[in-house]
Order: sequence, then structure tokens, then C-alpha cells
Amino acid sequence: MRAKSNWLEDLCFLKCLPGLGSGASLFTVHLAYILFILHPFLHYTFKDLSGSVSLAWVGDGTGVILALTTFQVPFFMIRLGQSKLYRSENYGKTFEDVTNLINNTFIRSEFGIAIGNSGKVILTGEVSGGHGSRIFVSDDFGKTFTPRDLPFNPLMQITYNPDNSNVLLVLSNSYELWLSEDFGSNWKKIHDTVCLVKWGRKNTIFFTANHNGSCTDRGMLELKRSTDYGKTIKTVANKIYSFGLGGRFLFASVMTGKGTLRMIYVSVDQGETWNMAQLPPVGHEQFYSILGANDEMVFMHVDEPGGQYRIRHHYVSDDRGTVYSKSLERHLYTTTNGDTDFTNVTSLRGVFITSVLAEDNSVQSVVSFDQGGEWVPLRKPANSKCDATAKDPDKCSLHIHAAYSIAMKLNVPMLPLTEPNAVGLILAHGSVGDAISVMKPDVYVSDDGGYTWMKALDGPHHYAILDSGGLLVAVEQSPTQPINVIKFSTDEGQCWRAYTFTKEPIYFTGLASEPGARSMNVSVWGYRDSLLSQYWISITIDFRDLLTRDCDDKDYVQWLAHSDDISDPNDGCMLGYKERFLRLRKDSVCWNGRDYQVNTQPTPCPCTLDDFLCDFGYYRQENSSECVEQPDLKGKVLEFCLHGKEELLQTSGYRKIPGDKCEGGNMPERKEIDLSKRCVSDLVGPELLVNSRSSKSVPIVMTVIVVMLLIIAAGVVFIKKYVCGGRFLVHRYSVLQQHVEENAVDGMDDPASRGSWTVMAACSEYDLILY
Repeated sequence: MRAKSNWLEDLCFLKCLPGLGSGASLFTVHLAYILFILHPFLHYTFKDLSGSVSLAWVGDGTGVILALTTFQVPFFMIRLGQSKLYRSENYGKTFEDVTNLINNTFIRSEFGIAIGNSGKVILTGEVSGGHGSRIFVSDDFGKTFTPRDLPFNPLMQITYNPDNSNVLLVLSNSYELWLSEDFGSNWKKIHDTVCLVKWGRKNTIFFTANHNGSCTDRGMLELKRSTDYGKTIKTVANKIYSFGLGGRFLFASVMTGKGTLRMIYVSVDQGETWNMAQLPPVGHEQFYSILGANDEMVFMHVDEPGGQYRIRHHYVSDDRGTVYSKSLERHLYTTTNGDTDFTNVTSLRGVFITSVLAEDNSVQSVVSFDQGGEWVPLRKPANSKCDATAKDPDKCSLHIHAAYSIAMKLNVPMLPLTEPNAVGLILAHGSVGDAISVMKPDVYVSDDGGYTWMKALDGPHHYAILDSGGLLVAVEQSPTQPINVIKFSTDEGQCWRAYTFTKEPIYFTGLASEPGARSMNVSVWGYRDSLLSQYWISITIDFRDLLTRDCDDKDYVQWLAHSDDISDPNDGCMLGYKERFLRLRKDSVCWNGRDYQVNTQPTPCPCTLDDFLCDFGYYRQENSSECVEQPDLKGKVLEFCLHGKEELLQTSGYRKIPGDKCEGGNMPERKEIDLSKRCVSDLVGPELLVNSRSSKSVPIVMTVIVVMLLIIAAGVVFIKKYVCGGRFLVHRYSVLQQHVEENAVDGMDDPASRGSWTVMAACSEYDLILY
């Protein structure tokens, strides 16, 4: 006799009907039977020979999908191609060929479909002969399109103002900046020789330009800003190599005076004032990369040159984005495409997963549950064994396959997946050993934000989260063999059932589900290959016919985040407070619904050392939570310059994590003392102008400069030798000297295709590199 167990274990113990795979329950069998009877799927065949297809969801909860198929071949000096546009109003169950709405115009696949708010759509096409461009705009979710001829050829996809989708911004292929305030009807040129443009907040446009007419002269660009759509333009920084935006922070990579090194400057007031970030400078072959940023803090990677990997260090900022502490040593960054495994687990606050390069050059995964304060290996799943490649089975842990594995051409079809409304849930490919393995990965699931994991599926899969985590779906990766089975789970990946969605298998290319993980529909995309032709197939499965019952109060249970024991009054404190959630019971087979909202009950906690990062000059040793002083700074006076005033830092080694809301308790001493001294840097200020009205003054000026340089050099040698023990200690943060121009540029920044999904490509919202 089998020992008595809980109901969920009984479910997973029972065998299932043929074709369903192991792990189904008697109740699940009945559900599967209903599926077979109801046939809750519809398929659509695209009768064209296009080589690629792009999908875009138009609006939230509208069910509208646009599918753009593209076929083109080079012919001598021109391209011959064909585009077809299809539209669905029922989540992809059926499509209508609406190519006539765009006058059978060839749509450029590199720009795809640009989706804005309020049902706005832009398609970028070519006019006959390839000597001009035309856009087709729609403000009714793609029901109708209006053609607009452009006075330029676009270099990039047209971007919407996030606050007003009638306002459009684009760079031409001659690097001119163009703006439209009436959804593409009329355009005006804002500026010449624009190298990079981004929308900021509140209708603000940031862009870099060069009055010399070249974007190749990196390090001598000007950063400009317009808040009135180009009527006035203000130069907010000079000597710019590149810039970026993240959260409330504006970043500029700035050339130093000698022009061989770069530093990061940060502004929190849209470029009005700047402070130099306390970070190591980088040289010609190096870069800074913003791994993530929000309104509270910044995660920054600082590169180290040489080899196949970028392996310097990962830093976290204070709430001003200026004072950075080393968070993680030997953080991995590849030289291939700038790939990093840094993953923000959006389903649970404070959780991040990334990879480090160990001393033996193996790649290992680590996780932080406190916004980068401490990093630890991921726990070994209880239902997995250490793989055969492990050198030391005693150091066996889970390692997540992400961007690095994809760059290395491993069989990893998807990045880790989390959704804010699926609390604690993570799906990821991984391997269990002492490092990331080159063997075929499996799919692992965590239901508590990365603390514990279980092996969910053998081998690589494509996966999606539906119904706010109430339903998971997966399709096995099979590049060479056609498939006709989709797997699904109603208990966060513990038990999986298989469903045959078509008798005639298809060559699978991707899963499409509505962004936001609230839908119950998923589309399986692929193609069928016959002797004479290939054609696209879309099969949409509506799982609403499976989860027919709406969830009620008894289907939910209280869950305490970051806790093993909800009854322990001292457990669950993270970043200064506890959070209790109502989560769906794993044994409840019901529908959360589109209106489902995550309910949380935050409770503040007293402060402990876990609420603090290591301060400037301090770091945490491996497997230790204590902050110790960096050996080369031990016993030194720490001064820095903030907002143009020099300040003395007195610290016991800890500073509060930005966004931490703890109250009272243990508060380590930390003071910033105003030394009442001015400190100014011209690194981002205007170039010094030389007045040559009198040639006789030149020798005098040169003599004075030489004398000053000799005095400075002598002072530097004295300070280094006798004051700082052989190293500079004072890190200066300076106010930007601003330069104003009474001319205009218009702009604003947003990831353009938010809400769209493309079969052939994926985009990471935060991988901003400041070279």
C-alpha cells in the first residue's frame, strides 16, 4: 500500500490516458476528455510563400493581432519582395487578409509593426524603385490604414511619444532628426547629424549631435535636450561618447580631459545638473553597461578588457545614482554581442539572477534576493541529480541558461520568463552541476521567486505564462521534427498534461500569447512543408474551455514572500518589510480572469544589517554578509564631491539599500559632512575657448600653462607618495557646467515596440550599453 499523501501528490502519482504523459489525475483525465470533445482550437493557413512572419498585439484585451508576412530576394542592385498583412479580432483563431488596406505595398521587415497607445499602428513601406519611403497609419486597431509619404528615408523604426502617441520621432538615413505632431501627416526636421535619440519623461527628447557633421567622432558629441518638440534646444553636456536613460536617471559616458579614458556622469533632473559616478574609468576597448535601473537605484557593469569574456565587476548605486558599491566580482559579459545573463525576476521584488566567471573559467549562476546586496548560488532542485559534467558533485547547484548560453549556440530556445502578476513564478532552462553545462538543458520552475526549484520538463521547450500564472503551457523544441503536442500545467509546473492539437504535425517556430500573461489563448506558429511549397500555419488554443470555473475566495491561500514559515514572526523581512499575498492554490483548477489583481499586505520590519549594502570602500567577501574595508583604502580619508560641494564620508561600512523601508532597529552610523569647499569639473562642460586677438599673448599664456602644469605634477607626486600611500583616494563628483544654445530639437524616449511580439526575434528592455 502507498502511504497516505496530500491530494496534489495523489494527482501526480496517477497515470493518465494514452497521449497525455505521466502526471495526470483522474480529474485531469476528465478535463482532457473535455478538451478532446470540445476541440478548443482553430487553425489558419497563410496561403503565401513568405520567408518570415511578424506578429503584433494591438491593444490590451482587444484580441486584435496583426500578422505581417514578408518575402524578398536580391536581384542585381534591387530587392524584389512581397508583403501580406493579416488581421485577427479573436486572438488569432481566424485571420483576414487585409493586404489591400496597404495597397499591396512592400513593408520593410526590419521595421516591422510599430504599435502605440489607443489602437495606433504604423507600417513602414517602400515606394516603387526603392527611392523613397511611405508609412501606413491606423488609429482604429488596424481596421483601416492611411498612406503618408515621408520626406526622408527612415534609418530606424518610428517611435511614439509615450505620453502622446500622436507625436512621432525618427532618424533619417542621413542622420537628420524628424518630428511629427499629427500622427505622421506633417513632418519637420529638428536637427542635422543626430547620432542617437531617445524619448525622456514629460515630452522630453534627448539626442547626441556633432556640429562637425560626423557621428564617428565619439567622445566629442554634444548631448542636447528639448522639452517643447524642438522649438528650443539646450546643450546639457559636452565630450559625450554615449548616453542612456533608466528610471529617473540620465547617464552620460564622458571623455576625460586627456581623451583616453571615460567616466560616467549621472543626472536626476534631466541634465540640469550632473554628478560624476564613483566608478572606475574605462579605456578605449572598454565600456559601461547599465544592467538595470529604476527610480530607486542603478545596476552597472564595468568592463575589463581582454579575452572572450567581459569579467570585471557589477556595481549598485545609492538613490542618487552617484555613489556605487561593488556588488559582484567577475560578473560575466560576453564580447560576442554584449550578452549578459543578468535577469530581473519581476515576479518577486528584489530578486535578480546572473552569471559569474569562476577562477577556472567555468560559468556559474548566482541569485540575489536583496537587490544586489548579497549573491549566493541557486539551490539544487530536490528532484534532480548532479549531471555527468560536474567536476565536484559536492558543489552541485542549479545554473540558469540565459543570453550567454544562447550566444554560445547551446540548445536554449528561450530566456528565463517571469511576469509581475504571476507572483513568485519563474520558468527557466537550466542544468544541475558545478557550472553551466553544454549538455541539453531541462526546464526548471520556481514558485517562490528563486529560493527553491524543481525540474518540470525534460529537454528544451518554448513556454508561456497564461491567466496570471494559473496556467503554464510549453511546446518541446524540435528544429528538425514536426510537432503536434502542447503541454500544459494548472499547478505551477508540478504536473503536466499533453494535448494533441492537430492530426497533421507542423514545423514549430514559436508560441504567441498576449503580453501581460492575462489571456487564456495561446497560438502555436509554424509551417507545413510539402513537396512543392511551404506555408505558414497558426493554431490558436483557447484554454477557457478547460478552466470553465471562475476562482472564488476558497481557491486562494495566504503566502508570505521570502519566507519558509508564514507563522514565524521573524521570517519574511526583505528590503525592510514583509509582503503577504493571496495566491491560487495549486490544487485549484479555475480561472483567475483578466481582471485579477495581485493583492499584497506589506508590514514594516525593524532594520538589520540585511537592509544595508556595503558602503563606498567596503565589500562583502564570498559567502559572507559582513562588509569589510577594501585593503587599499584601509584607514584612508574618503572625500567626494556632490552637487559642487566637497564632502567627507564617515562610515562604518554600510549604507541603506535604496527602496528599503525598514524602521528603527540596527542603524549603522553614516555621515556625509559638508567641507564647505567648491569642487567643479569641466568634463561635461563646454570646451574652453581660446581668444587669439593678440598673437603676442600666446607665448605668455603658454609659459603660464607650462609653469602651472609643473606645479600640478609636483603636487600630484607629493600627494601620491606622502598622503595617499601611493594611490589617489579622493573621488570627485562635480556639477556640470552647462552650455545653452537658443535653438531647438524635439524628442522623447521609449522602447518602441512595447506590446508587440515577433516570431523571429526577441528584445530585452534593459541592456543599455554606454561604450
